[in-house]
Amino acid sequence: MLSFSAQQIALMVQGKVEGDAAVTVHQFGKIESAVVGEISFLANPKYEDFLYQTKASIIIINESLVLKQNISATLIRVPDAYAAFATLLTQYQALKSKSLTGIQSPSFIAPTATLGKDHFVAAFAYIGENVKVGEEVKIFSNVVIGENVVIGNKVVLHPGVVIYADCVLGNNIIIHAGTIIGSDGFGFAPNADGSYQKVPQLGNVIIEDNVEIGANTTIDRATIGSTIIKKGVKLDNLVQIAHNVEIGQDTVIAAQVGLSGSTKLGKGIMMGGQSGAAGHLNIADGVKVAARSGITKTIDKANSTVTGFPAAEHSTALRAQIHLKNLPNLEKRLKELEILVKQLSEKGKSA
Repeated sequence: MLSFSAQQIALMVQGKVEGDAAVTVHQFGKIESAVVGEISFLANPKYEDFLYQTKASIIIINESLVLKQNISATLIRVPDAYAAFATLLTQYQALKSKSLTGIQSPSFIAPTATLGKDHFVAAFAYIGENVKVGEEVKIFSNVVIGENVVIGNKVVLHPGVVIYADCVLGNNIIIHAGTIIGSDGFGFAPNADGSYQKVPQLGNVIIEDNVEIGANTTIDRATIGSTIIKKGVKLDNLVQIAHNVEIGQDTVIAAQVGLSGSTKLGKGIMMGGQSGAAGHLNIADGVKVAARSGITKTIDKANSTVTGFPAAEHSTALRAQIHLKNLPNLEKRLKELEILVKQLSEKGKSA
């Protein structure tokens, strides 16, 4: 179990200690339930009352926070408590994983595969022919890496990840359990008799640096060429990326999103849960896609926000929703007008 003093933590997050700099912690805790020996943080003002009740030994807070009363915990003041706590968690996780090295048995590593220094291969992993693995790579149980795969440095493959042949992964990548990289794209050509002929998927998947992919996500290999996930992309659990898709730098995609084949996303895009895009579309940089929206045509306007199905500019979609809610009332008024017009018409005829 790792243990750190307030002074050590302050150095990690570039903060300033208020209180006992020698006090130590060995675990993380939520501010509302933390106990002695744990470190917590306060970023959301809604939780400030817990600051004066918590038993945590160390608390990271914003440097701008003015205390309403004295507290017993040691404080570490930083410009952004949430970002500092995230940094601390990242460093803690890295220190824990550094202790994992070596190759457990039983596992299979092909004679032609090469592994960089400080690697870890858990029991029941499979590494195929001509695989190249970089330094400080962690490969957990039941991971399967197909032939000719290239993996960079500081990559973590959690249990059950499968990487098909010929795929290329960069540096500092995390792939969570059950994710499949490089499975066949959904390509079938219709025949005259109504049956379908499979179109061979001969491409691969390229994942650039600093990408994180959630559990049970699938990224299909290209028919020809590459499906490309560019640097800094973050994919949630249960995301489906079809063949020949390109996802731009620093794009974030929430759970249950589906992208059809050959769709190209720009950089800095945000897609809400259960949204999706039809195939062969382009989505401009910085677009925000609301949850459960369906994109059916190219979006050229950068930094726009779209909502609904089919997805439309946010304010337009909201106006349409208002009109939709008013439809029953409009229908009633229309029927009343029809009756009135009929009555006036009949009076005119009798006159």
